[in-house]
This record gives sequence, structure tokens and C-alpha cells, in this order.
Amino acid sequence: MDLDFDLSAESPKFVQLAIGVVAFLAVVGLVLLLLDRTPMRQRARLHATILLAPAVTLLTIGLIVPAVRTTLLSFMSGDGTDFVGLANYAWMFTQPEAVTVLRNTLAWVVLVPLLVTAIGLVYAVIVDHSRFESLAKTLVFLPMAISFVGAGIIWKFVYAYRPEGADQIGLLNQVVVWFGGEPRQWLLDSPLNTLFLIVVMVWIQAGFATVVLSAAIKSIPSDIVEAAKLDGAGPAQMFFRVTLPSIRPAIIVVLVTQSFGMLKLFDIVRTMTGGQFDTSVLANEMYNQAFRYGETGRGAALAVFLFVLVTPVVVYQLRTRRAVR
Repeated sequence: MDLDFDLSAESPKFVQLAIGVVAFLAVVGLVLLLLDRTPMRQRARLHATILLAPAVTLLTIGLIVPAVRTTLLSFMSGDGTDFVGLANYAWMFTQPEAVTVLRNTLAWVVLVPLLVTAIGLVYAVIVDHSRFESLAKTLVFLPMAISFVGAGIIWKFVYAYRPEGADQIGLLNQVVVWFGGEPRQWLLDSPLNTLFLIVVMVWIQAGFATVVLSAAIKSIPSDIVEAAKLDGAGPAQMFFRVTLPSIRPAIIVVLVTQSFGMLKLFDIVRTMTGGQFDTSVLANEMYNQAFRYGETGRGAALAVFLFVLVTPVVVYQLRTRRAVR
């Protein structure tokens, strides 16, 4: 066996790497030298300028420039050569397939945060101070360790369909058959298939809500709880008049976080249905239009619209954090 390696072809790469490392060290040394010789009064501003310059440059190249280019493309035709004005945005709100995408996205944004928060809150209240609290929280949090793609594959088997009379490999259809029903193709019937996809996300995210809300419940001052009990408050009154008002900031955090995540949802839909059978959402349709169908204008318009939807959520999160500080 010939074990000789030809290093001549690789030598230019090593030379380039060495030049890059030397150049980087030279730049860092020059920066440190300038900072060291700068008068103390000017040093703070120079420090900020030099240290922020690389981040601002990368942010401009990686975020601002693509955002501007995407916005310009949203007013162009599919091949990016002809100016079409607002035609791509008109398509988004008038064509049935695009309206279905918006409707599905709205369903995800509304239902998932509400269901995740409700289930997480109820679970957190039930297991709070119970004997097996740690085990219960571990079990509900385990799906968080699974990627969205992995969860999609798992639940695709849960919803798997085989014709009537054949052995069912899908858990849900097998349960239906046990109770005398007929197996169904759960991921083909719209709009129920979107609800079945939402179940997957709720299964994943319920653990996150449980952990956050459970920590908030434990942080309620004990004197408030004891005072409510001395006043004769029952379990229902304790929950609605003490627990809920006390953990309101944590509930808002969970709702906002989940809403933000649902706006950019992609993995589960892509893995389980590929956006077919009227299950597509904004991020998935943006990918399809731009990279599968060659409609870069429509894909860019969807991206801009998604950015517009996400921006208020981000602004609200920033204001909330500042208020907490």
C-alpha cells in the first residue's frame, strides 16, 4: 500500500494560513499598542471604538446588507430582473395558497403559546412540593432535549397510517383500531393536520413552560401565601388571587418566547409534511418560493413580512428586560 502523501499541493494553503495568523497577531498587537499610548482621557472612547468596530462591521455585512438586499428583492420579479412594485405583497394576501400559509402561521402563533403556558402552569402547580417533583419535572422536560427534526420524525411514526386490516405501526391509529375505529391519514386532512403538528410542538415546549413557571411559583414570598391561608383562601382562590398575579411576569415571558419561536417555525413542518396538504407556514413557504420554485421576489416578500411580524415581539422583550433591570 502506497502511504506517500503529496504535500506540494497543500503547501500554499499552509502558507496562506500562516500569513493569516501573522496578520491577525500584527493587527492585535497594533491595537494594543495604540490603546497603551493613548492619553487616559481619550482611552475610554478609543477602547469602545476599536472593540466595537469588528462587531459593527460583521453585523453590517451579515445582517444589515442582506436585510436591505432582501427588501429590494421583494419588489422585483422572480428572477430579480424586473421591478414589479407591490405585486409580491399583493400575491401574499390574495392568492389562496398564500392566505392558507398566513392562516396556519396565525394558528401556530395563537394556539401553541396558549396551550404550552396553560399545560406548563397546571403541571407546575400540581407537582409543586409533591413527593416526586424532581422526577415529574424531568419527565416533562425530556422532550426539550430532542431536536425539532428528531421530534418530527418520532411523531411521524406516531401518526403513521396503514390500510384497514393491515398491522398498524402508528400508535394513534393502533389505539383507534383497538377501540373499533378505522385508521386515518392524520397528516393529510386539512385543517386538522395543522392541529396534529401543533401537538408535537406543545409536547416539546411544555417542559420549558413548566420549569419557568415552577421557579416563579417557588419565588412567591411565603408570608403572602400564609396570609392568604389565614384569611381562609381555598385552593381556587389561592391560584387565581395569589399565584397567578404573583407569576404574571413569568407567564408573559413564556407567552412572548413561544410566540417569537412560532413566527419562525420551520423544522417540524418541513420534516413531517414538507408544507404539503395545506400545512405550510411562513418560514417554510419562504424557503419553497426562494429556493425550490425560483420565485426570489415572493420569497423575499415573505421574509420581509416575517421580519415585520417579529420586530414588535423583539422590541417588547427588550423593553421588558429594561423594566426588570
